[in-house]
Amino acid sequence: MLARRGEPHPELLQQLGMSSFRQRLPWLGGDLQTLRDTLRPVRLPSDRGEAIEIAVPVLPSGMAGSGQLLALLDRPQATLQARGLVLLLHGLGGSSRREGLRRMACALQTAGFAVLRLNLRGADPGRHLSAGTYAAECNSDLGPVLLRARQLCDQLGREGVASRGAVPLLGAGISLGGTMLLNACLEPRHARAPGQAVLDGLVCTSSPLDLAACSASIERPRNRVYQRWLLQRLIRQTLADPFGVTVQEREVLNGEKGQSPPATIREFDAAITAPRWGYGDVDAYYAGASPLIALLENPRRLPPTLLLQALDDPWVPAEAAQQLAANMSPSSEQRIQVLLTPHGGHNGFHAIGGCWGDQVVARWLSKFGA
Repeated sequence: MLARRGEPHPELLQQLGMSSFRQRLPWLGGDLQTLRDTLRPVRLPSDRGEAIEIAVPVLPSGMAGSGQLLALLDRPQATLQARGLVLLLHGLGGSSRREGLRRMACALQTAGFAVLRLNLRGADPGRHLSAGTYAAECNSDLGPVLLRARQLCDQLGREGVASRGAVPLLGAGISLGGTMLLNACLEPRHARAPGQAVLDGLVCTSSPLDLAACSASIERPRNRVYQRWLLQRLIRQTLADPFGVTVQEREVLNGEKGQSPPATIREFDAAITAPRWGYGDVDAYYAGASPLIALLENPRRLPPTLLLQALDDPWVPAEAAQQLAANMSPSSEQRIQVLLTPHGGHNGFHAIGGCWGDQVVARWLSKFGA
């Protein structure tokens, strides 16, 4: 029932009315699939999202400044009533403005969904609203976001020609955004009621399940350019904090007093992410914020979930998704579905006619729409 080595997944794709993914010329291979939006930006409509500010608490480390997160609400296209609300999260170094995330939001709007594009702590254009930066496990931030999203589901259900109950609350996460949503769904206190799932459905695209393996992957010599690009964004984002950074953090990030600035994502996480989010060290952070073990041990805690992963992803190794697929029992197969493709890169999936991955996300979540 599951694609475990990247072979076609006929049952699932047939249900979605889709064919297997085929790369589009000239975007052949994992790197070109990954870089396509950078090399040839996508033409998107004007951003008309309605700004919503959501209050969040101080970081677990006690870093000053509670603040707010900025989310943008996109209404569905060509319909007065939303089929559901999709909470959409960006990945490392991303924001609500990134082409890949906005393109996915447009596909969901076309499918009749309202979309809530969240800027995580420290991400532009909400950098000025809260202190600190985000992490792969940021449940203390996502708790208030989920509460506000459910209020929006009630509001959307009352809008339109016929008033009805709350529309479904769904989730979609790109890269690290999917990891965050998985971790939030694995924490029962975020559920609407005891025994209920946090979301009604969830899709994660190219999402890390094992952070230590991803860190090792991005440190490979072939990924030097990728890692430098990510580090520059993370360091710039951190130093731009209007609430300030500590003297020690600034010295590390700027390479002052004989120190070398972080040369890897792991070094950045050791200096910034782990201590800010209350972890003893970077190894404890990677272990505690990696959802793979929890997914293997108790998949029933999740809502119905689809994991989409390409085997040629240059950033996120596919082995964790393959392990999850291989170890699922028949009783859990209806809870988690893993769709592996031979090609597609990191959140690429560019095919003739548009982004195949966006269509998978929109059609799969449509099963849970009102």
